Amino acid sequence: MIERIATPRLVLRPVAAGDLPDLLEVNGDPEVTRFLPYATWRSPDDAAAWLERMDTLAAAGDARQLVLVRAADARVVGTLLLFRHDAGSARAEVGYVLGRRHWGQGLMREALQAACLHAFGALGLRRLEAEVHPGNAASWRLLERLGFVHEGTLRQRWVAQGAPYDTRLYGRLAGDRGGPADGHEDARCR
Repeated sequence: MIERIATPRLVLRPVAAGDLPDLLEVNGDPEVTRFLPYATWRSPDDAAAWLERMDTLAAAGDARQLVLVRAADARVVGTLLLFRHDAGSARAEVGYVLGRRHWGQGLMREALQAACLHAFGALGLRRLEAEVHPGNAASWRLLERLGFVHEGTLRQRWVAQGAPYDTRLYGRLAGDRGGPADGHEDARCR
């Protein structure tokens, strides 16, 4: 399982209760949660309930919730979730969120590149998937820049805030161009 991944500007590590104040700032911003399948956090109780759900998923061995910690000041600026792990198929899904003050700085790209390398290398995964709200162009463009392929649209896949919405499904294989299976040592999801 993932304990720590370091990048030039970030450390990705498992979430802890002490991270909740920073995460409340991130997930308490309606602009950040606009395209996410959960409501904007309103209080520390929302944060605590979320952490309890993440701990339950981790205990079941089905997911690992990581936080993105800025190396410069140890501030938590976002999260990255590897979940719906299917060991028999060597696949998992990835989800992520980044605080608005940190948008446009390449931090999520850096985090996802490192997560892909780790997933396809140390974790031995064959496939990573991501679902993105069609309106979240910044997110699906990021995935495409990292070598994820748009594999289709799942119509009315989820219901959030009382309304069904479509999702764009993305996939990336370990053997895709730039991955470890083709002999590239840095395997960064391009």
